[in-house]
Amino acid sequence: MKNIITKTLTSIALLLSTLIVGCGPSKPTLNVYTWSDYIDDTLIAEFEKTYNCNVIVDTFDSNEAMYSKLKAGATGYDIIIPTSYMAKLMFEQNMIEKLDLSKIPNSKFIDKRYLTNLAFDKTMQYSIPYMLGYTCIAYNKQKLGTLDNSWNVFAREDLKGRMTLLDDMRETIGVGLFYTGSKINNTDDKALEKAKNQIIAWKKNLAKFDNEVYKIGITSGEFLVVQGYSGDLLQVVSEAKHLDIMIPREGVSISCDDMVIPTTAPNKDLAYKFINFFMEPKNAAKNMAFTCFFAPIPEAKSLAKDIDLDRIFPDVLYTTGQLIMDMGKDNKKFQNIWDEIKMTK
Repeated sequence: MKNIITKTLTSIALLLSTLIVGCGPSKPTLNVYTWSDYIDDTLIAEFEKTYNCNVIVDTFDSNEAMYSKLKAGATGYDIIIPTSYMAKLMFEQNMIEKLDLSKIPNSKFIDKRYLTNLAFDKTMQYSIPYMLGYTCIAYNKQKLGTLDNSWNVFAREDLKGRMTLLDDMRETIGVGLFYTGSKINNTDDKALEKAKNQIIAWKKNLAKFDNEVYKIGITSGEFLVVQGYSGDLLQVVSEAKHLDIMIPREGVSISCDDMVIPTTAPNKDLAYKFINFFMEPKNAAKNMAFTCFFAPIPEAKSLAKDIDLDRIFPDVLYTTGQLIMDMGKDNKKFQNIWDEIKMTK
């Protein structure tokens, strides 16, 4: 009887040991909050394999929506990829970490020209540049032929219901400011009034303001002219030969989205590894090919295959493009005007 009990206990012990080894410690999870279609999935898989972790990507469709969600108490994100003006605001409000660049050795590859001429965070105190882009227009060249290179295409009544502008307060009011002869960060009341009236005049020709389906709509032919982000539009133009893009002569906004680490991040060490991984030139080059946005990493240019870098980010934009800035208390002016635009029939 004693031998039977001993054998039984031994069997149970072996079973428990197997179960414990089989379960093992759970993999760490890195939670990333970013724009849609903005990271090459194969690079995510490579990062997961390299660091034995899981990566979960959640998406937002505007900086303001992301900011509002975090302000409402959302936590658990390890990496966020906001536009530079929003990253600056978040740092000023103690929402994101001051970075330890010794943990991001690949930050040495960031283009000094970008940091000097365009960056808000010139010393990478709280943010690492991820991708540069600009807003422009995509149009159906098969049906419309050659267009006048102007934002005033939205005045065309013959295209009523077949055009979209971005559902983005700063971008779309910015178009109105550009077209009426101002700069994108102008807060003068008269200038903003002119911009508002211009957008309202164009609104009657729009199908809608849209951030979500303009890529599908312009590809399918539902829309003939759309304002959008360069990377999104270059993706669809590369696959749809009946489409083309133009950069309106009155001016365009440029933007850089930055990788930041929230102060509430549960996996900060892994977040640093993630940033460093995507700053590796070969990874940045591959990510550019996927997103059609421009990584400000000179060493990545020579590694980027089959990419038209002059379209992804023309050099002229370094000196002629305008960055959207956080306007502090004057942000309310833009919000009030946007509310009026949206409510006007």
